[in-house]
Amino acid sequence: MNIRHITTSPFSDQKPGTSGLRKKVQIFQQPHYLENFIQSLFDTLPEPTQADILIIGGDGRYYNRQAIQIILKMAIANGFHHILIGQHGLVSTPAMSAQIRKYQALCGIILSASHNPGGPDGDFGVKFNLRNGGPAPEKFTDAVYEAACTIKEYCLFECDDIDIDSLAEIQINETHIEIIDTVSNYADFMQHLFDFDAIRALFKSGRFHMLFDAMHAVTGPYAKELLQRRLGATEDTVLNAIPEEDFGGGHPDPNLLHAHKLVARLFGANPPDFGAASDGDGDRNMILGRHIFVTPSDSLAVMAANIHHLPGYRAGLAGVARSMPTSRAVDKVAEALGVECYETPTGWKFFGNLLDAHKITLCGEESFGNGSDHIREKDGLWAVLFWLNLIALRQQPVREIMREHWRRFGRHYYSRHDYEEVDSHAAESLMTHLREQLDSLPGRHFGDYQLQSCDDFCYTDPVDNSISEHQGLRFLFADGSRIVFRLSGTGTRGATLRVYLERYELDPEKHQLDTQQTLAPLIQIAEDLARIQHFTCREKPSVIT
Repeated sequence: MNIRHITTSPFSDQKPGTSGLRKKVQIFQQPHYLENFIQSLFDTLPEPTQADILIIGGDGRYYNRQAIQIILKMAIANGFHHILIGQHGLVSTPAMSAQIRKYQALCGIILSASHNPGGPDGDFGVKFNLRNGGPAPEKFTDAVYEAACTIKEYCLFECDDIDIDSLAEIQINETHIEIIDTVSNYADFMQHLFDFDAIRALFKSGRFHMLFDAMHAVTGPYAKELLQRRLGATEDTVLNAIPEEDFGGGHPDPNLLHAHKLVARLFGANPPDFGAASDGDGDRNMILGRHIFVTPSDSLAVMAANIHHLPGYRAGLAGVARSMPTSRAVDKVAEALGVECYETPTGWKFFGNLLDAHKITLCGEESFGNGSDHIREKDGLWAVLFWLNLIALRQQPVREIMREHWRRFGRHYYSRHDYEEVDSHAAESLMTHLREQLDSLPGRHFGDYQLQSCDDFCYTDPVDNSISEHQGLRFLFADGSRIVFRLSGTGTRGATLRVYLERYELDPEKHQLDTQQTLAPLIQIAEDLARIQHFTCREKPSVIT
């Protein structure tokens, strides 16, 4: 046996969040850092049996390939007998969830920092999904952290690095390793959910053209397989299709700022009919039509209203769920359809509980993520295929689909203002300042707006009765408008303050102003309530979505 037991000591900063452990690349490259965390994960999992499968892959960012070799050798040393690795080390987050469910794997390790920048000076991350294909619950991640706090050694099998670029089966000691094609597997899966014949006919008509920006991230190969090879889109459909370790020097976040070249094409002269983008690990999406941006909140609502038309969802909705900061557009659809709508904290694991309990079919969040009961993660390309299928069936452009939806359900003007890399102490002080006002504010008028209620959102899970406190501060006005303040933990430096603004209008023709102008009174109220400029020392947000 070539197993080494290497003495180590704990690192104090290895507490995983809802998206696993995210740090700068240089931190993960420290001696023993990655190994400590992986050993803590293996120590928390049940001892693998002969039948248990581990799946490993990532989004291709810098350090992905090296980390896979380290994790593989540690997995062999820790008794895994069957390991699957994505070809070239690539597995998108939704594809990982699908593979775990397909192979009934014990777990999957995803090497990604999602939409955060890559490269030697960028970010890296480790996320783990369990048997249902979804992110590990808080109880499990807390146990991993406890193990990381007391670790004394880790195990490593000494062998040469393996070739992860060629599809192959490899035997090392008692461990069977397969390099698998997750791209074809995922594409086969999608073909059962959507009407590929209708989408092919749409492209074949010659009257429809789209652009998909893979942002030099993991969805490039998946998009080329699905859109070009299987659905017949033209060769120029997929932009930035080759995954790169630094995402081509860009920021792989599919929003109006970071996908600005795609946005410029859709809002310029002679635009394509449809545009979409996905993020670093493939779980987020942005949807665009000619001269129109579909907010993720609206996208979720449109999906809920139309899902029964698609082959994989003929039974309709068991229920829907949205994260608390997401606009209440989907609530209106659920009410009209007579199905339950759940409001959860941010984090896909909350949706996973509802999906596993068959309480919902569809779920989504404002941070460019939608999904369904097909897997236990949000799924960027799934959302793109959904919209393509809808366009093909309704024979309408995106703008007309949205207008019809608003005429039926009303319009939720919605925006998110992000203040990134704010000093953590200052961000916490802002939230404390808001919390201190919660009891005294209800009933107060802010111009034409009367504050009806405000609270610090607390969620009781209807499946396991677990309680999640301090999930964001909600300010609800008498006319149905909302302001939400929340600190995000997806970055690796400082804190990100997110301010969510929402105004509902039953008559979508009432306001002809753009979204930011329509929301201007609420933007000012948010400043007055939170003293954003004072605490953040910022005159404007880093990103407006």
